[in-house]
Amino acid sequence: MRSASLRFPVLLLLLGTATLPAQNVPDYEQPPVSYSATKPHDAAARLQVRLETGELMLTGGDREILRTLLRELKVPIESQVMVFSKTSLQRGRIRPDQPRALYFSDSIYVGWVPGGLIEVAAVDPQLGPIFYTFNPRPERDEKQAFVRDSDCLRCHGGTFVRDVPGVFARSIVPASNGEPLLRHGTELVDDQTPFENRWGGWYVTGYTGAPQHRGNAFGTEIGDKLDFPLSERRPAELGDFFDTSRYLAGTSDVVALLVVEHQMAVQNALTKAAHSCRRMLDYQRSLQKTFKDPITDEPAYDSVKSVFRSAVEDIVDHLLFRGAAPLPAGVTGLEAFRLAFAREAPRSPDGRSLKDFQLRDRLFAHRCSYMIYSDTFAALPVQLKTRVLDRLHGVLSGDDARERYSYIDADEKRRIYEILAATHPDAKARWAQVATLKQDK
Repeated sequence: MRSASLRFPVLLLLLGTATLPAQNVPDYEQPPVSYSATKPHDAAARLQVRLETGELMLTGGDREILRTLLRELKVPIESQVMVFSKTSLQRGRIRPDQPRALYFSDSIYVGWVPGGLIEVAAVDPQLGPIFYTFNPRPERDEKQAFVRDSDCLRCHGGTFVRDVPGVFARSIVPASNGEPLLRHGTELVDDQTPFENRWGGWYVTGYTGAPQHRGNAFGTEIGDKLDFPLSERRPAELGDFFDTSRYLAGTSDVVALLVVEHQMAVQNALTKAAHSCRRMLDYQRSLQKTFKDPITDEPAYDSVKSVFRSAVEDIVDHLLFRGAAPLPAGVTGLEAFRLAFAREAPRSPDGRSLKDFQLRDRLFAHRCSYMIYSDTFAALPVQLKTRVLDRLHGVLSGDDARERYSYIDADEKRRIYEILAATHPDAKARWAQVATLKQDK
């Protein structure tokens, strides 16, 4: 078999621009992903079927309909967080005295502003997040329905998240009316974002520590200069900021904020890795057909192998919280959220779970993300998932002597290994194979 590095220029000559992305068309809109042209299979799509058949009927006011939707989608009300910056679809309705409420589970995000639409981002295991709007008060000739909204992709598949449809949270400098003062910067928030840079434009409850963050604060421009005094307020509830009775809860929980920011980053990493590896396997099959080579589903060419290696490293980095910023003391949050979040968590025989919180210097007690149980991880191309599990096995068992994950000590690695070996079917099966191969040698 000739080297792929020699073949790639030849392939371009043979196939011309067919191998290149269509002008101004994102990769995810082209085969093999075909994001917008593919029928999604997500929680909102399943709920839409029940609405169409009449099995589910949503009645009452907007608040009651929201509560019912959250229940049907299995999204806990306790996950509520509040953003008051005008940085989303319904920016005209959002303001500090009428923030946008966001609720989430492991695979779905629901946003709502009183009097407005209900926004839903539901994760399809193959496609990634699918963006919908739901009008609780449709016109007489319309029915309640989840309407797929491609306009969301301007930000969620282009401006702020590149290469894939994605979910994200931003920290900005908000004016007193919620308008973002964008010339003073905007930051996408993930595990690595320093605590002091988080939550500009958001309300934050459940934090009592001394180190400051950007939540609950407003900026003012004085000429070309910015005055942005960080808030000293450490509220348990938000009644001093706005009328919370219009919402399902009066909090914007700091632990929920930390969790959702982590979750979004891992979700994007999984989506990006899955899409890129599927594209490369599709490219490889085209190459093999062109040169009449045997068709194989395993990465065979250097360029394909390189993409897989990068994807594995990115996934494992995200799963193992590599580079995560430390947390200060005082992050407590709501017990109700912590209980709701961990309610159905897979647990090892000794009761441990990847959803166990630590909340001292870090978010979780066992630094391997619970997103490894997600439908997106389960649906990864098997060639990619196997490599991720093998890398995790090497790191957690001590076989991998590299220093990349040395911030996790041997005892914590052992705990994570035991949890996954007991609770994750794919890990259990693959690691049993690895053990058998070692014995055979």
